Amino acid sequence: MQFVALTSIGIEQLLEQELSALGAEVQKQRVGAVEFSADSLTAQRICLTTRLATRVMLQLQQGSAVEDKTALYNFARFQPWQEYFGPDQSFAVEFNGTNRQLKNSQFGGLVIKDAICDYFHDLYERRPNVSKEHPDVRVVAKLNRDKLTLYIDYSGPRLSQRGYRSAQGKAPLKENLAAALIMRSGWLDDTTQPLFDPTCGSGTLLIEAALMAKNIAPGLQREQFAFERLPSHRAVKFKELKQSLRDEINDSAKPWLIGHDINPNVIAKAKDNAARAEVAEYIDFDTGDLANMKAPCKRPGVVIANLPYGERLGSMAEILALYRQLGHQLKQGFCHWRSALLVSDAELLKLFKLVKHKQYKFKNGPIDTVLALYDITEEQTQGHKGDKTPLHFEQSVAFANRLKKNRQGLKKWLKQEQITAYRIYDADIPEYNVAVDVYPDSAVIYEYAAPKNIDESVAQKRLQDVLMLTCETLSLAPANVALKVRQRQKGDSQYQAQANQGRTQVISEYGALFEVNLYDYLDTGIFLDHRLARKYIRDIAKDQRVLNLFAYTGTASVQAALGGAKSVTTVDMSKTYLQWAQRNFALNKLKSPRYRFEHGNCLEWVKRTRGEYDVIFLDPPTFSNSKRMKESFDVQRDHVSLLVDTAKLLAKNGTLVFSNNKRGFKMDEDALALQGLVVENITEQTQSADFARNKHIHNAWVIRRG
Repeated sequence: MQFVALTSIGIEQLLEQELSALGAEVQKQRVGAVEFSADSLTAQRICLTTRLATRVMLQLQQGSAVEDKTALYNFARFQPWQEYFGPDQSFAVEFNGTNRQLKNSQFGGLVIKDAICDYFHDLYERRPNVSKEHPDVRVVAKLNRDKLTLYIDYSGPRLSQRGYRSAQGKAPLKENLAAALIMRSGWLDDTTQPLFDPTCGSGTLLIEAALMAKNIAPGLQREQFAFERLPSHRAVKFKELKQSLRDEINDSAKPWLIGHDINPNVIAKAKDNAARAEVAEYIDFDTGDLANMKAPCKRPGVVIANLPYGERLGSMAEILALYRQLGHQLKQGFCHWRSALLVSDAELLKLFKLVKHKQYKFKNGPIDTVLALYDITEEQTQGHKGDKTPLHFEQSVAFANRLKKNRQGLKKWLKQEQITAYRIYDADIPEYNVAVDVYPDSAVIYEYAAPKNIDESVAQKRLQDVLMLTCETLSLAPANVALKVRQRQKGDSQYQAQANQGRTQVISEYGALFEVNLYDYLDTGIFLDHRLARKYIRDIAKDQRVLNLFAYTGTASVQAALGGAKSVTTVDMSKTYLQWAQRNFALNKLKSPRYRFEHGNCLEWVKRTRGEYDVIFLDPPTFSNSKRMKESFDVQRDHVSLLVDTAKLLAKNGTLVFSNNKRGFKMDEDALALQGLVVENITEQTQSADFARNKHIHNAWVIRRG
């Protein structure tokens, strides 16, 4: 019979070797799959023992002229379906692929379903039931242009799901990939040597290693395979096969496995998983910090780790520092060990300052990864003292020098104004297209989206240099440097949490206190460039009725209240930001029924509201198409109508402060004049010293009735 075994990208060669060793005749290797032939008992052995395949499918037939619905129906209609299930069983169809005529995979699945039902009706005058969730038989169809291949799912649910992992950490590693990493590490050449995973998480790598060392077939714990429901299945033969595999378990093997993780809760999960896999006695799990990694025993062995990477855990600055430290630790304490380290970016391997023995490429889910093997010889350990941060580009030193120069230039101003949060760099050097904001003991780096003509790998290398040099130049811990990407926001993305660290701090500004969060959102909770605009609001707010639209976290509202405003109304579409604004009021001990917080779309709010305000602060986004809005908003296109609507709420001698961050914004003063509104540009007065390098950071205007 003809089969195909599916796997993750990068594992195909190992899977081919495994299948051959199990008695299959391999015919073809392709991306993420290996085609082979085998008899039924060999195929069942493969399902029980494979550590690398995620699915095994029995090939029924291939068709090369399946162009449209009719050809698809006829091809499926005349297959010998009664050989695989009967009219009293349920089935489901899984369809993958499209072509010019068959443009919808769901439609393709329905066509095949109808063909199968018609086949059984003609043969038995009965139709089998369709069950998407728990079918007796799953038919799989794969369409590539006009070539269709039909399969029967032979193995059932993912073979990589061994059944022992009921709990997992933040970054789970699929079991079949873990097995491949163990094979590539070289540890299986001598399973008596220690295997140490300093980032063990829920223990998958070590559990797979124990199963291999003990020769325990991973499928023995599975309740049922799909092939057990086929008419050709012989239960007695299968029972004998399972018993023979149990007899092959190596009871004398005592693997030496050690796992550390910084999170004690994850270690508890790992212990539970190991117990469920019945290998707990062979693995010593304990808490341990990768940043302070030491050899767990005197005898050299293999260090294997799925290292944290930017997409997974921590900030990128923290990752770079961690890799640099890890290379130092390997050279200092792991002489004569081998290390097998999985990373997301081959460029990060340079931070180890070690010579690779080999490297292999894999896919960890959607993420491209590299497994690098190192032999930590005595020669490799030389010169680890005094290692300096390796830079990708020598010219990156110019970025560090500019940070030093700017900080020195702002020093006097910062002291005079008692400013603790400020911008120190804003794309001063075009090649280093980032902005750097400094907070007490912290910093935020905003990476502006690179132009399409800039090579992405070059931009990433420069960014890595920026991260490391920012930490060193400003004497900041890498864990306290956050990286964010500045680009045009779509939908509600401006309101979405980027992380969930919950690390907040309080900064001061002209006597006001504000809560900021540098890690969880695209913005930090305060727009530093509006510092003087907020001060302007405060200076004119005494005994005034103040309205703050698109209020964000209410920082301008706080300044107005501290300036003695008679009342302050804060309006924003985000409940998260309104709650943040209320916390800012509480920080400043501001409490009054005259301080109101309203949840709503400001574009609609100003149209339906009846009231009068002496001071209005209006700071809309440059563009917004949130799902919570009926129409999109573009500040250049729509500013006149927004200002006219807002000015209707303005008292006779009131002041409307309008600001936006659109580069090249042009105020339509003539259109506003026709509405009786007088415009005054105050952009220069609202740009503080730390934003002097970027004259286009925002526009600010005062608008009054004529």
